[in-house]
Amino acid sequence: MYDFLGIRTAHAQGESIRSIALRLGHSQKTLRKVIASATGQPAPYARRKPAAFPKLGPFVAIIDRILKDDESAPPKQRHTAMQLHRRLVKEHQYTGKYDQVRRYVNKHRVQERETFIPLAHDAGSRLEFDFGQVYVDFPEGRRLTSVLIVTWSFSHLPFMVALPTQRTEAILQGMVLALEFFGCVPKEIWWDNPKTVATEILVGRARTLNHNYAALASHYRFEPLFCMPAKGQEKSDVESAVRGLQKCFCTPVPVMAGMAAFNVYLLERCREERQRIVSGQTRSIGENFELEKAGALPLPSHRFDACVQRVGTADKYQTVQLETNHYSVPRGVAFGVVTIKVYVDRVEVVQGDRLLASHARSYGRNESILDPLHYLAALSRKPACLDHSGVFRNWKLPGMFADLRGRLEREHGARAGSRHYIRVLQLLVGH
Repeated sequence: MYDFLGIRTAHAQGESIRSIALRLGHSQKTLRKVIASATGQPAPYARRKPAAFPKLGPFVAIIDRILKDDESAPPKQRHTAMQLHRRLVKEHQYTGKYDQVRRYVNKHRVQERETFIPLAHDAGSRLEFDFGQVYVDFPEGRRLTSVLIVTWSFSHLPFMVALPTQRTEAILQGMVLALEFFGCVPKEIWWDNPKTVATEILVGRARTLNHNYAALASHYRFEPLFCMPAKGQEKSDVESAVRGLQKCFCTPVPVMAGMAAFNVYLLERCREERQRIVSGQTRSIGENFELEKAGALPLPSHRFDACVQRVGTADKYQTVQLETNHYSVPRGVAFGVVTIKVYVDRVEVVQGDRLLASHARSYGRNESILDPLHYLAALSRKPACLDHSGVFRNWKLPGMFADLRGRLEREHGARAGSRHYIRVLQLLVGH
């Protein structure tokens, strides 16, 4: 470049080409090309023929064939450059170094790398859902906790709620809470392809929806859409929010009194995000969300019942089975068909529009969740069960009940006193 500068300025100042050639030691033909250059800069180096591979050359065709075969192999079962080098040495007596193989493979794979097109979504049109997992220190110890994360694609306003599982009923509950937090419904909701939402992947973006998720989509009138398999980048906003949860909100590991306290903490962080201005934007997230609400759908007039319903039969022990656990029902329901409504935090047993029983949800295994009130009617025929059944032995009643039983048994005898006491207990069903 400095030679070009000296030649062209000397000629512009009146020095002859012959004089410049004698002074600088260049041919006059070369000087004329420099002076006539349209750009005033030397042309970049251009290779006239492909680079030679003195040692790798005879093996290039073998590498190309292996890389071609890899295109049809599962992504996690394709050759790395190191594995290719080992095969060449072992199977084809290659004597060159690994670095030559690595450079050739990297050059080949750069041409195959996927590129992306910047996207711009209309306000109120798109909401993205995903689960993230973080460790939280609870009083009982450190536990990996699932957090449902929701993000608008236009305003980037998030919502986060910790849930006990990633099952269908948890997803339904989380989605209802998210839409109520925003106060509006998007035109589209995007997920990956969890089986709790999409039970079957069909051609292209077609999916067979989980029946309960389809009911929720119909209730709120949004279009359920899904990423292509292994293409999580199609919902990049919520993927970024997952990283934000892990790095910004849960580093260091949060110390919480319980799941409810953790959800209060997450909700506060979501509200704080309204003040943040995203890089490249001039308005805050909260200001953009007001535009989002204007373009979104209103919430329905009544709340969606976020549960999974199953049909069951009450057995001779007055219980219905859910997974490996048993939940009690009143005596009059025994041997009858009932509907079990499974929520995140409770289990309800109904018949038609009549609620028969409600229990706290248990996530243990092989447990019996029994309400003593359900078994009081049977005590009239089996009074001995009062002392020989765990249902009543573990019943935590005020001390005055034990005092009453003792007095009745002293006045009427053990058997008659127990029967009088049972009649008092049966009054608790209505009082």
